[in-house]
Amino acid sequence: MKRLFAVVFTSLTCTSVVADEAVNIYSFRQPFLIQPILDKFTAQTGIKTNVVFSKKGLIERVKREGKHSRADLVLTSNFSSLIQLEELALTQPINSKQVASNIPAEFRDPQGDWVALTKRVRNVYSSKMRTGELKSLTYEALADAKFKGKICTRSGKHPYNLGLVASMIAHHGEAYTKTWLQGVKENLARKPQGNDRAQVKSVKEGLCDLALGNSYYFGKMLTDDKQKAWAESVHINFPNQTNRGSHLNVSGVVMTKYAKNPDNALKLIEFMTGDEAQNMYASVNMEYPVKPGVKLSPLVASWGSFKEDKLPLSEIAKYRPVALKLIDEVKFDL
Repeated sequence: MKRLFAVVFTSLTCTSVVADEAVNIYSFRQPFLIQPILDKFTAQTGIKTNVVFSKKGLIERVKREGKHSRADLVLTSNFSSLIQLEELALTQPINSKQVASNIPAEFRDPQGDWVALTKRVRNVYSSKMRTGELKSLTYEALADAKFKGKICTRSGKHPYNLGLVASMIAHHGEAYTKTWLQGVKENLARKPQGNDRAQVKSVKEGLCDLALGNSYYFGKMLTDDKQKAWAESVHINFPNQTNRGSHLNVSGVVMTKYAKNPDNALKLIEFMTGDEAQNMYASVNMEYPVKPGVKLSPLVASWGSFKEDKLPLSEIAKYRPVALKLIDEVKFDL
């Protein structure tokens, strides 16, 4: 049903995607999340927005369409997609003093090929009943023998975990990370499977005591009648608060190489990195704004403040290929 929705939505929005006062978007982010922001942008500027949404295949589509692509912008749901678009040379620099002022350098590509729009933490959830809160927990400690048979996670090759492994390599080197990854595998309660919410559900059901998961899923579960009990069974822990800080992933945006409406596209990027859109974008999806000083949603704020890993995402991205190699070498998903 989800795939059908994506196809129907795409076909409806492709009929009038080129206009003098428009910006055309391919989006991995769901319409309910971005449409309120786009409506505000249109109301303030008079520039219309046309969106093609799909959970998969948009990068391949931009590559296939080449210079005939209708897309001016691509909105991504994770950092890996930003890097993939850049590596395929499907982007152009985002040159804007306003964007540079709004978004810290560690959340922008050094060459300007992408900009982050929201942040999420790679948290560790712990059972309230069996483990309690783990304020001093580190990612490194997930390989300790005391957690043998107690950890649940999704595939190591998923972009969220791949980013975490890449960050470990950036901080500790390849040899250490391979040993650490093997230790985490030995501590798994079961073969990696499911999504982040499924891991928290498994903690509630007693299948494991710890689960890796992104922060915004905690908020989504707390506001879902069917999943609220899962979230209420765990503590949300922010790892590495006594040293480098917790690992972050991001959603973001690129301007496509062959954008037909680059001026309008740049205006939208500037709007999306401003206070109003940052507050809306982060609040609707229980994420953290990238622009400093923007107020958090009350629910997200209730989880408490935390220290972020300040290593630039562009530095972490260098180690993604090595991270994938190590995940295969230790047969993490098998």
